[in-house]
Amino acid sequence: MTPDLNLLRVFQAVAEAGNFRAAADRLGVTRSAVSQAIRKLEDGLGIALVLRSTRSVRLTEAGARLHRQVTGPLAAIGNALDDALDDGPPRGLLRVAVTSIAEPFLSGPLVATFAEAYPGIVLDVTVTDAEFDIVAAGFDAGVRLGEVVEQDMIAIPVGGEQREVAVASPAYVERNGTPAHPRELVSHRCIGWRPAPDVAPWRWEFEEDGRAFDVAVQPQVTTNDLQLMVRTALAGGGITFGPEQCFSPWIARGELVPMLLDFTQPFAGFYLYYPNRHNPPQKLRALVEHVRAANLRGAAPSR
Repeated sequence: MTPDLNLLRVFQAVAEAGNFRAAADRLGVTRSAVSQAIRKLEDGLGIALVLRSTRSVRLTEAGARLHRQVTGPLAAIGNALDDALDDGPPRGLLRVAVTSIAEPFLSGPLVATFAEAYPGIVLDVTVTDAEFDIVAAGFDAGVRLGEVVEQDMIAIPVGGEQREVAVASPAYVERNGTPAHPRELVSHRCIGWRPAPDVAPWRWEFEEDGRAFDVAVQPQVTTNDLQLMVRTALAGGGITFGPEQCFSPWIARGELVPMLLDFTQPFAGFYLYYPNRHNPPQKLRALVEHVRAANLRGAAPSR
């Protein structure tokens, strides 16, 4: 069949949203229009792409294969169209995948000032800790710790160096004391973080006499939600561990107590990364320059 890009874009929206109504809301069309587009695409290909239920859809094997194959090319076509129309203020949809612990990006000011500076850009931020190919998934850029960014990407720092700290509420410390060494954490109630259900909890890493080591704390509470970690710690639920910037408002107010600071050292923090294109779209260049300007104001190091 002759490819119909509009049908493929509808299919991509359905595949990513998981149901017709959410895809319709994303595209600004009716649910019926989405259903008809998928039916037309299936009829043209002669195969079933989705399995429908009353509340959701899931891809067939052929549908999943098609989704993998078209996502990258559709993003490239969108960028090419943006480039062709790149003769005015930056505009268009800019999709960014951001890890949930990237406080310098997610704290609010960077996104708010970007939205004010570029009213023609629709910034779509997906907060996710899954590791995946951002190009294949249709994202323009991502924000991750520098150590997990692929080497073939262009990366610029978002904020400065980071440092991980262990924190607990004053009430917890009063009841249970403060560990003098990371080894003592195994006898404390700990609140851990994991990026996904099938991934081991984040390791609590420390340094002593120039030697890095980690402690298997066996958290009693584990979650992929940073806010739940903070709230549980504030309620006296135990010791938690993460980037210092994620806890700084509560540390400043004395609601969380940092500990084991002699055993943690600064490290290269978060990076905005994107494919090494010869001519990135203007909307992406706008975000890159905005982050660079924020780095200069905050005296962030370069990579």
